[in-house]
Amino acid sequence: MLTCREVTELVTDYLEGRQTLVQRLRFQMHLGLCRHCRAYLRQIKQTIRTLGALPTEPIPPDVQQALLERFRDWTR
Repeated sequence: MLTCREVTELVTDYLEGRQTLVQRLRFQMHLGLCRHCRAYLRQIKQTIRTLGALPTEPIPPDVQQALLERFRDWTR
């Protein structure tokens, strides 16, 4: 059986249909038993829907630079 950590690492492959039948069944079996991972999957799906609905306006260069700097600092 998969762990919750493994589920969070595999959720993208699951949503994009990049798992074998056995992997998908193991993933779904864990979801059937773990309400926290079901909630996590719902949150990821909602995030994808929300981001997909955003307009495709370009990010102003100064905002883009500020975001990149924050992400660089975040990973340190």
